[in-house]
Amino acid sequence: MTMLDRRHFLGGLSATLMLSAAPSALLAQQPQTQAPPVPAPPQPRFGFEDVQRRAREVSMVPFEAPPMQPEALAKLDYDSWRDIRFRPDRALLAQNGSPFRMQMFHPGFLFTRPVTVNVVRDGVPTPVPYSANLFDYGKVRFDKPLPVNLGFAGFRLHYPLNDPRVLDELISFIGASYFRVLGRDQRYGLSARGLSIGAGTASEEFPIFREFWVEAPTAAAERVVIYALLDSPSLSGAYRFTIYPDADTVVDVYATLFPRKPVEKLGLAPLTSMFFTGENDRRFFDDYRTELHDSDGLMVHSGTGEWIWRPLRNPRQQAVSSFVERNVRGFGLMQRDRTFEHYQDLDLAYELRPSYWIEPQGDWGEGVVELVEMPTTDETNDNIVALWQPKAPLEPGKEFSFAYKLTAMLDSGDLHPGGRVTNTYQARPKALGSGEPVTNGARRFIIDFAGGDLDYYLKQPEKVEIVPSIAYGRIDRAFIVPNPKTQGFRAFLDIVVEPGQLAEMRAFLRSGNKTLTETWSYPWRSEAQG
Repeated sequence: MTMLDRRHFLGGLSATLMLSAAPSALLAQQPQTQAPPVPAPPQPRFGFEDVQRRAREVSMVPFEAPPMQPEALAKLDYDSWRDIRFRPDRALLAQNGSPFRMQMFHPGFLFTRPVTVNVVRDGVPTPVPYSANLFDYGKVRFDKPLPVNLGFAGFRLHYPLNDPRVLDELISFIGASYFRVLGRDQRYGLSARGLSIGAGTASEEFPIFREFWVEAPTAAAERVVIYALLDSPSLSGAYRFTIYPDADTVVDVYATLFPRKPVEKLGLAPLTSMFFTGENDRRFFDDYRTELHDSDGLMVHSGTGEWIWRPLRNPRQQAVSSFVERNVRGFGLMQRDRTFEHYQDLDLAYELRPSYWIEPQGDWGEGVVELVEMPTTDETNDNIVALWQPKAPLEPGKEFSFAYKLTAMLDSGDLHPGGRVTNTYQARPKALGSGEPVTNGARRFIIDFAGGDLDYYLKQPEKVEIVPSIAYGRIDRAFIVPNPKTQGFRAFLDIVVEPGQLAEMRAFLRSGNKTLTETWSYPWRSEAQG
């Protein structure tokens, strides 16, 4: 319900009329005063409740996609579109000495459906009008003038993240419901989305943010609030993003969804990333760069307290992995490998791509953390999706609210105290130079565990054991050896899988009844080799 200022100013008489036995004629001669006019009550301040009301109203009518932009904009290639740049001296939100600045994205290339962006000052929202003067068009020229009501493709906020004197890009919203956010010393890599519907299926929907409202920050502001209206054929939604810039930037997300029709495969807090090749998956190696990925693993903090690490892959065919949970404590797509020499890319700096960690707020109930891995033949395609899928479907007429915290980080080592998987390799289960035959469907996996208390146990390694398991295959051998290079242990797992069968492996280290590490989880199909 919209917050209202309930203070009332009561007028009063400047003189008190003494009602006595004086005749009425005498009373009529007394000076007459009137109460000053009562000021009109202040207008309601715009807030999240207004966006909720708007989303509810939108859900009651059939979905209608925003109009396409002129054909000349759709014909722009990526480089031409990037050549159209917002003029920094025209940035918004500079009033009152705010540390935040807002720049707009010009429509074009893949971003041909306009969005409306409003700035909320003193509780009053005002649309940002499109003007060609806001942009430097570089070498781009058009045969005809662009419409005056063109609109924008999206927007981004800047903030002095790394240097008090420099405004760095903090967060951007552009394309469907995609957004990306940065912390200190980070480079853009993976993306987040407001919502996904039917991820990885032929009928996948990509909900869109139709309109945004950005609260104008004050000079002392340490956060910024953004509201958004989401829409798709299946539902509409109201979103509130509260962004706290820092070394690890945090985004608090609260949303209410209004279904138009039943939604079976809903994806909350979806993350999208790229994995092309890495030490565990080397199908593509015709490049001087030995690893190319924005994220290298899915991490899950189970409702039972277990920590799970699932290295990412670039499979030959689309693959879906599900981790059944109740009240999952967290999940995220992580970039664990921070060693430049593993990437050798001076321009793209894969070692500085952030990890996004999702922490549900409140009770998310039963569902699955779902990982979708799609094949890609180069590093330009996002082929990884991770999300939370509730068990219960959405039903028309029933509102659904959820909240979570997204953290953009470089170092995830303090998320849990135990040992972590630092490397995953695979090879033929055969000693170098040995003439022993290799069983069809056999494979060796090598996993490095480091961190936590593992360095302590290097003094008495016999107290540490590997606990392996496999579904739809068999384990021939499993053992560990100390790894002084990582101050941890290296585990070896030899498995045999029937041709065509997909095996699911798990392994962790323990000492007695004490679990020392997270659980390594990995699928493998014999004929595909990852």
